Amino acid sequence: MFIEVLRQNKKVSILLAVLRVYLGYTWLMAGWGKIAGGQFDASGFLKGTLAQATGDHPAVQGWWVVFLENLAIPHVELFNTLVPWGELLVGIGLLIGCFTKTAVFFGLVMNFSYLFSGSTSTNVQLVLLSMFILVSALNAGRYGVDGVLLSRLKDKLFINKTTEIKDVA
Repeated sequence: MFIEVLRQNKKVSILLAVLRVYLGYTWLMAGWGKIAGGQFDASGFLKGTLAQATGDHPAVQGWWVVFLENLAIPHVELFNTLVPWGELLVGIGLLIGCFTKTAVFFGLVMNFSYLFSGSTSTNVQLVLLSMFILVSALNAGRYGVDGVLLSRLKDKLFINKTTEIKDVA
């Protein structure tokens, strides 16, 4: 019942739009800060993550260390580009409600990457709030670009045509 309310209620879509804009602003500012600063370098963060993978109760699991050592660290220049631009694009998508579910999905991928790396910060809050957007299906983008595009596409693709079936006897 709760999921149906999230997915269909027009009043809830207003709350989801506010939530979506908040998440979008958060991502946009995180990405823009890294891009405008021009000094973003993930190598220190990645090396710090490896340091959290030791001890009796490591914050970073071994399988994530394997990913970091074999993919992220050797290709840190790629990640130095992907992280800020990914954050910025997720932010724009959520702010304007364009490809809302895709944007929130990639935001969750980044949030979980940070969490797997032992950084909690605001990531737990963002994951929780993003789940509402993800579960709400199209209702979170109703008051955004998605809502405009879907209403136009629905009118063109799913025109209610009634056909008469004539009994040929």
